[in-house]
Amino acid sequence: MAGDGQVAAQTALGRGKRPQRLTEVAYQEVKRRILDNEYPPGSQILEQDIAAELDLSRTPVREALVRLEQDGLLSIVPRHGARISALSAADMREIYEILIALEPTAVELIARQRLAAEQLQPLVQSCDAMERSLEGSKPDLKAWAAADESFHTGVAQLCPNRRLSAMIMTVSDQSHRARLFTLTLRPLPLRSTQEHRAVVDAMLAGDADRARELYVAHRRRGRDELMALIERHGFQRL
Repeated sequence: MAGDGQVAAQTALGRGKRPQRLTEVAYQEVKRRILDNEYPPGSQILEQDIAAELDLSRTPVREALVRLEQDGLLSIVPRHGARISALSAADMREIYEILIALEPTAVELIARQRLAAEQLQPLVQSCDAMERSLEGSKPDLKAWAAADESFHTGVAQLCPNRRLSAMIMTVSDQSHRARLFTLTLRPLPLRSTQEHRAVVDAMLAGDADRARELYVAHRRRGRDELMALIERHGFQRL
């Protein structure tokens, strides 16, 4: 039976989508597999295998791999497909330095717009989902991670500076796998959930300075927690 990505590709083909659309189908599906660790760091994937799995020609797959290389998620190896990029502790530290520099500015710009409450609903809903996932005796960490990712994506999407938004998304994608990989090794993310909610409350109040301050503290704490975890467990590559 065809997988979700294969069905999506076949649907696109059946509707006579343009080549750009087929490239987007391949790009999104391969990217999802990388971020969800279905393609582990260091593993090798072949263009022809992906094309067969997605029921696509090799051209859109090749174009998708080029885009993913530009995103820093893989390296194309001539005549040998592509190798999924791995992250070192130094890579993660650099990524967090960039996120700490960029994301608070995005949050500040959003807050200064004084958006209506309904425009900020995606962030509110992400916070609601995070809180629900931690309720009861069996917290759903996978659901929490999805809501957390939705929150950070929402911040980038609401940012009025499109270049800043694109830069945040690229760097955030690179760190997603490491956060997901270490999720079960970290304390229950109650504090992180509370920090997300506080940032949204400041944005709803139009308090740009407060929103920025809270977001900087949130990302710095997340960095320190992750780096300590990497050091404690001796992870060399993520």
